[in-house]
Amino acid sequence: VSIYRATRNEEVVEAALRAFYLCDEPQNYELQVVRDPQHVSSDDILNRNASGPDNRGSLKDLCDTWLLTAKPRHADVIKVYTRPSSSSAFVSVSVSESSTAASVLREVFLQLDTRGDGSSCSLENPGKFVDKDETNFSLQEVNMSSRQVQRQTLSPQEKILDKLKEIRKVSLRQMNQTRFCMVENQSPAVQVSLLIIGLPPDRSNEEYTQLIQNHLAVKSHLVSINHVYSSQGAVVLQISCFSEAERVYMLAKDTSIENKMLTSLVIPEIQANKLGDVCPLLVFVNPKSGGLKGRELLYSFRKLLNPHQVFDICNGGPLAGLHTFREVPRFRVLVCGGDGTVGWVLGVLEAVRHKLVCREPPIGIIPLGTGNDLARVLRWGAGYSGEDPHHILVSVDEADEVLMDRWTILLDARDISEEGKDNGFLEPPKIVQMNCYFGIGIDAQLSLDFHQAREDEPDKFTSRFHNKGVYVRVGLQKISHTRSLHKELQLQVDNQNVQLPNIEGLIFLNIPSWGSGADLWGSEVEGRFKKPSINDGLLEVVGVTGVVHMGQVQSGLRSGIRIAQGNYIRLTIQNPIPVQVDGEPWIQPPGLIIISAAGPKVRMLKKSKQKQKKSSANRDGRSESPSSRDGGH
Repeated sequence: VSIYRATRNEEVVEAALRAFYLCDEPQNYELQVVRDPQHVSSDDILNRNASGPDNRGSLKDLCDTWLLTAKPRHADVIKVYTRPSSSSAFVSVSVSESSTAASVLREVFLQLDTRGDGSSCSLENPGKFVDKDETNFSLQEVNMSSRQVQRQTLSPQEKILDKLKEIRKVSLRQMNQTRFCMVENQSPAVQVSLLIIGLPPDRSNEEYTQLIQNHLAVKSHLVSINHVYSSQGAVVLQISCFSEAERVYMLAKDTSIENKMLTSLVIPEIQANKLGDVCPLLVFVNPKSGGLKGRELLYSFRKLLNPHQVFDICNGGPLAGLHTFREVPRFRVLVCGGDGTVGWVLGVLEAVRHKLVCREPPIGIIPLGTGNDLARVLRWGAGYSGEDPHHILVSVDEADEVLMDRWTILLDARDISEEGKDNGFLEPPKIVQMNCYFGIGIDAQLSLDFHQAREDEPDKFTSRFHNKGVYVRVGLQKISHTRSLHKELQLQVDNQNVQLPNIEGLIFLNIPSWGSGADLWGSEVEGRFKKPSINDGLLEVVGVTGVVHMGQVQSGLRSGIRIAQGNYIRLTIQNPIPVQVDGEPWIQPPGLIIISAAGPKVRMLKKSKQKQKKSSANRDGRSESPSSRDGGH
């Protein structure tokens, strides 16, 4: 928490509550000073809530340690949650020093009886809560920490106020993340869902069963395959024994099949029938993107949301989250990463959408990559700069849904003779999906050089500023590079031959942003072309004459050379050449490249203009806040 030394203690408390996402009244908290940090008791340390020597109010002694603590309370109010599908999501209950879990349940029954919400407790007769046997229900404490959800059933005679004091003593943040729920007692049945990723793709159910049996030696009476995602090389195991689940989980992490290590993840089960009319958010975060900002966002969202909603995409990919939400009737997705991460999520979603109840969840973006062109087009900005994660969630909730085209690229490498004859396959055909753009020639060559530099020294690529500097450097190295694509390529657009000008690079655009926000197509109106759109079913074909021309485009001095618009592209390549799809480069052998529409359009979330204006006004009006200073796009 950044504060001035002369700040009043009340203001320090307010700043600390905001920084740690503690939604409570400041008058319920106070600052305590510990004169000798070496003699801070273990209880006080647990109560610091990440406060440290830098979190001080109006300090006279710079060596003091200040602790944020809750003031003693002789009474409190708790929210007891019932079934979320009821007309009232929770019941507020006043508790005193004599209140127990049983007395709280009785009060909940009485209030629901008065409201007529008996169905929320799964009772057949909603008019007789008081007469029901209390042993049929329990009060459950649910702690939603940043890493996991923990549940503890309270004994009927447990004192609630003592429980609240105990939680606050451990951590004020934990108190903020604790919920109390009324649950119907049931005989617990052990069911552990284990996702195994890294199996050979496109195998039959029987082959996956045999692979699991051979490599993990599962006990068939305890383990069964519940779901198969053959395109992803993944299965979900249903295990009815904790010890067997633990054994399989650990063994899978040390097992490789066909030289590929397996990944095992425990998957939470969402009771979709109890969600009610809500639209939860599924969050994917790439912690390796944006330097340390990806990791910070992962931690922040796991504090603000149920951690079962927030997935580290580097640990198992998008499949873990999509499988967890497979039965949720309506949800949104937030992807925190670069354009490549967004494409990864869209690709897996396309492959498994037939197994989801919500087959077209709209997707929002928090840009953490280098270019972030798709995020720019959808108004999410050029890059994440430390905005308040809570404000981000509000923006996602208020965002507008838009449709976006996706494209399939078939790369069919063939041995082409000097006379243009087809002498057969060089390698099996390759199919990739494109969301933003496809480049061939000098554009892809620079992306390839940048990619190789990042692979050689990944630790240096931790900021967008450094990344752009490297990109400029590799561009200068290619400034004298000449390659006439019109001599090496044959282009057809919508089955019509297109004569290429003397260019070094050819780019096919699906969105009006390229090379970190440049307008390659240009805004000039031209009668023979339509105005570009992300959902018009057309690709824009643009040429660049070299590195200097690319630099002029990125500086806003020029546009590219408009060549064509169409929805079916066919390219014939005579020689190996660099290509890149959405920033992922490689050398493509000679052969054919065919680009066509990839089925249904995808739903994306576009940040509303009104919300953008509000965010800008808030940043201007709260310049003293560290998060607001870093919040500009």
